[in-house]
Amino acid sequence: MSTPLPEARRLILPPGQWLGPRREWLGRFGGGLGGVALAALEAERIRADGGGQPRGPARPPRAKRVVQLFMAGAASHVDLFDFKPELVRRHGQPSDFGEPVEAFQNGLGPWLKPIWPFRPHGESGKLLADVVAPLGRVVDRIAFIHDMVSTSGVHSAATLLQTTGFTLPGFPGAGAWVGYALGSENDNLPTFVVLPDHRGYASNGVKNWDAGFLPAQHSGTVVQPGAPEPIADLRAAAPFVTPAADAATRAALERLNGLHLASRPGDARLEARIRSYELAARMQVAAPEALSLADEPDHVLALYGLERDAPVWPAEINAAEETHHFALKCLTARRLLERGVRFVQVWSGNDNGFPRRNWDSHEDVERDHGPLAAGMAHGAAALIQDLEQRGLLDDTIVMWTTEFGRMPSSQGGRGRDHNPFVFTTWLCGGGIRGGIVHGASDEWGYKPLDRDHPTSVHDVHATVLHLLGFDHTRLTWRHNGIDRRLTDVHGHVIGDLLA
Repeated sequence: MSTPLPEARRLILPPGQWLGPRREWLGRFGGGLGGVALAALEAERIRADGGGQPRGPARPPRAKRVVQLFMAGAASHVDLFDFKPELVRRHGQPSDFGEPVEAFQNGLGPWLKPIWPFRPHGESGKLLADVVAPLGRVVDRIAFIHDMVSTSGVHSAATLLQTTGFTLPGFPGAGAWVGYALGSENDNLPTFVVLPDHRGYASNGVKNWDAGFLPAQHSGTVVQPGAPEPIADLRAAAPFVTPAADAATRAALERLNGLHLASRPGDARLEARIRSYELAARMQVAAPEALSLADEPDHVLALYGLERDAPVWPAEINAAEETHHFALKCLTARRLLERGVRFVQVWSGNDNGFPRRNWDSHEDVERDHGPLAAGMAHGAAALIQDLEQRGLLDDTIVMWTTEFGRMPSSQGGRGRDHNPFVFTTWLCGGGIRGGIVHGASDEWGYKPLDRDHPTSVHDVHATVLHLLGFDHTRLTWRHNGIDRRLTDVHGHVIGDLLA
């Protein structure tokens, strides 16, 4: 679906009138080319409103919403999901890849076996590392992709690739595209919400969820579950701002903004900014209820491993703390999804720092991955179970990913270097066929087994958009003379994943 060209077309006539004069002009041709063009304009009018917002999917969707779980820093596929017996047999031997290897740092030490034992789970018998064993409860609903590849081994570029489809900043996040495509189910909440790691943002920060050249209201709204102020500046901090004064101020701003917009017809950026301000005002009422866990029953909190009063945590990274924070984000995500938010992004890990508080385990996989993986597995499994028991999993896509994998060879004896050549992503719910594996890595977990046909993030994005009811090649926005899309010029729907 291509958008109108607001910059070029809507500057000529005010919104709501620009189709009329063109319709009259084309009508003079009395059919033929004019009739064809008139039909195209009618189709454009039907599928777009004043903000260039498609009115819905082109085909009946299997899914209505998406939650993305992103492991910042690069989670190790060979230690969590992709068991390699050859690494166990060759543990400690000099690594020989049979070809020149470009390492990010100095991670070409001896072969390193998986840090944790692997055991089969579910009817599918999928092998999972013990540290992520809680996912065994839902493993038959999950489809694993073991031949993912990235075009970059640098955190910033590879993270952008997974979140926006491009390695350079300035492009809309996947959640912005989904919000633009589907619109809102709840006018009082954003279409795209981001739940960052409680320690800070991952590589690139807000660039991972910015709207780019799409209208500004499609940017991700950052929410910090458990913080004193989960949404920054949602309410006025000054004590002299009373509810009545606040309402009067909003009414005055609405009048002024309306006058300002009326004098600048066709300014899509101004219109989007005003919509964002109006949404912020409505969120003052809706957001506190959506983010409060006061009405959650004890058995749901127990499912997520949460307590009413969060304990004081030790300084060292630990599994209990990671479970609490990640599960809190997962439960918050469920509450937002069931209230009409289209896309929720849950982050684990912040940008680089020492000691490690992300998945970038150059020094010690067990130390860093252990608590993070245990917390992720508990929270993700609870989220999937909770969505299923509420009847939401069938039309909600859960997508787990990271920017790239880690090398099967060791770095410094206990760590692993970057591996952009192959890694794992998994999906479930929303029309995904569970209990399967798509693609395979080689015997080492170094590159795809079939190097000529790996899976890219564009394939994953194309599949997600397909399940949401869209042809990824037609969901576009013209920017600088190019019809841009989430999948760039790549991507194929992964048929094997479809239920």
